[in-house]
Amino acid sequence: MTENLPLVWVLGTGGTIAAWGAPRLTFFEYGVPGKRLDVHDNLKRIPEVEQFARVKADHLVQAGSGSLGDSGWLMLTKKINNLFEKDPDISGIVVTHGTSSLEETAYWLNLTVKSEKPVVVTGTMRPPSAMGTESDNNLLGSIILAGSKEAQGMGVTVMLNDEINAAREVTKQNSYRIQTFGTRELGFLGYLDSDLKPMFYRRPTRKHTHQTPFDVNDMDTLPQVDVLYSYEGASDLQARALVDAEIPGIVVGSMGPGAVGEQVNNVLLDARKKGIIVVITTRAGAGRIIRTSVYENEGIVAGDNLSPQKARILLKLALTITTDPEEIQKMFNVY
Repeated sequence: MTENLPLVWVLGTGGTIAAWGAPRLTFFEYGVPGKRLDVHDNLKRIPEVEQFARVKADHLVQAGSGSLGDSGWLMLTKKINNLFEKDPDISGIVVTHGTSSLEETAYWLNLTVKSEKPVVVTGTMRPPSAMGTESDNNLLGSIILAGSKEAQGMGVTVMLNDEINAAREVTKQNSYRIQTFGTRELGFLGYLDSDLKPMFYRRPTRKHTHQTPFDVNDMDTLPQVDVLYSYEGASDLQARALVDAEIPGIVVGSMGPGAVGEQVNNVLLDARKKGIIVVITTRAGAGRIIRTSVYENEGIVAGDNLSPQKARILLKLALTITTDPEEIQKMFNVY
C-alpha cells in the first residue's frame, strides 16, 4: 500500500542536475544559456521511485554552485525546519544542488537543521541530458536513503555514486569525475548498492543538527567571514585588506600544520588586537590543526580537521552567539 511508504520531500536549488545540454556528448558548457529543469522534471525521469516513497517536491531556486550565499542558506534551512515542524509524517528531505559547493551547503544544514530525521544532499556530475549521466540514480538513491530508518540520527549526508558520506567530512576531490565525492582518510559512512538498501558501517561522532545551538530561523543576515590562502612568499596585501575592513572573522588555509609566513602572521596578530576572530586550518586536504601555546596565548582558534570553506561556515554561525575565542574554540572541538 502506497500510504505505508515513507513521505520524502525533494527541494531543488539548481546545479548540473537542473541543467540540460544537447547533444548527448555535451559534458560541459551545458548550462549557458541552456534549458533548465526543476525537481518535478527530474522526478518524471524516475517513475520507479513510487515503489519506495511518496514524494512531494518544491523547486526553491535555480542557482549554480556558489550562488546561494548566506541568504540562500538561510532560506533553505528555514524551509526544511518548517517542513519538519508542520508535517510530522515526513520521513526525510532531499536537496538537489550543484556539486562544486555542495559540501558547503551540506555542512551548513548539518549545523542548522533542527531534526534528527534524514536530510540528504545530492547532485550530478553529468547533466541529465548527457550520455552516462548518473543524475537519475543519484536522485533515486537519495530518496530511498532519506526515507530510511537507517539514516535517522546520522546528521546530514551526501549521496552520490552509491556512496553515503557525512556532511562534515565530505569533499569534492575531482573537477569532472563521477566518483568525485569522498572523505579521504576517514572514509564514507556506507553504501546504497544494487539491492537499493542503505548499509551503514560507521556513524558521525561530532554533534550535528538538533544537537547544535545554532538557531537561524529568525535571522536575515550572517556575520562576514573570509578565507585567506597561504602559500610560499605570500605578501601581507590580502591579509591587511581584510583586517583594515574590520570584518568579524578570518579563516586561514595554512601551509601544512599551521605555517602562514612571517608577514601574514604579523597581520593576523594585529587582527586579534582589533578583536577579529582568526581560525587556522590547513590547505593540505587532510589532517588537523593542533592548538599550540602560541595560538592559545594570542586567542587564535585551531580549526581541527575542517577545510577552510567549512571552517568559515562554523565561524559564521559561532559569531552569531559569541566573540569569545575560547568559546569558539570549544565549538570547533565539538562540531
